Amino acid sequence: MTTKQQKVLVKGVTFSLLIALVFLLSWYGPRPFSVLGPWGESLGKFYTRRKRLARFLISFGPYSAAVFMLLQALQVVISPIPGELTGVVGGYVYGVGFGFLFSTVGLTLGSWVAFELASIFGRPLVEKFVAKSALEKFHFLKTNAGAVISFLLFLIPGFPKDYLCYILGLTRMSLITFLVVSTLGRMPGTYLLTMQGASIGSGQYETAIVVAAISGVVVLIAYLYRADLYHWIKSSQGKDITP
Repeated sequence: MTTKQQKVLVKGVTFSLLIALVFLLSWYGPRPFSVLGPWGESLGKFYTRRKRLARFLISFGPYSAAVFMLLQALQVVISPIPGELTGVVGGYVYGVGFGFLFSTVGLTLGSWVAFELASIFGRPLVEKFVAKSALEKFHFLKTNAGAVISFLLFLIPGFPKDYLCYILGLTRMSLITFLVVSTLGRMPGTYLLTMQGASIGSGQYETAIVVAAISGVVVLIAYLYRADLYHWIKSSQGKDITP
């Protein structure tokens, strides 16, 4: 067996284990609303889309968490549902701990799929998801400092992280480096969304408002100083990537 074949085999086995983990977590994890208390159903009235998605998940019974994680993965690959919505619903339905865990597993799975698709099919496929101008702006990610800068980009609230997964699939970044960078970089934002959803589900409206306000302020700061951030990246890389 060649080295290339060994790498493909390892990836296949790891991917299969991750899928198995999704269903194991679903079966042995909490049932929908079991950690939310009596407020779970009534609060959905204030958030119609969240309520619909929550009911959709509940309909799958013990496999609801598996469906949720696969939805999280799917929203990275083709974005049928806004990531902010699924992130909040994860906390709303499963609570902070399991909601955060399920979201992280799903997002990691989806990021991996997007990265591999880009790596296998190349730029022609990526251009169906990412504008050519964006691909040119982020050409700098092929440099040695790409991992560090990529991690910072994953941290930025509101940055199109799903597109970034496809872009990084075109670089020389290793899969392990990518998974570490993308998973850790997504965690702060994922946790805030999960906490917001869990606070709504448990009736802690003040906490939900505070978390939403913090998220909003962070997004606003990131937006206001985006030019300075990109200027710093440009200076460190010597590339013109002004947005």
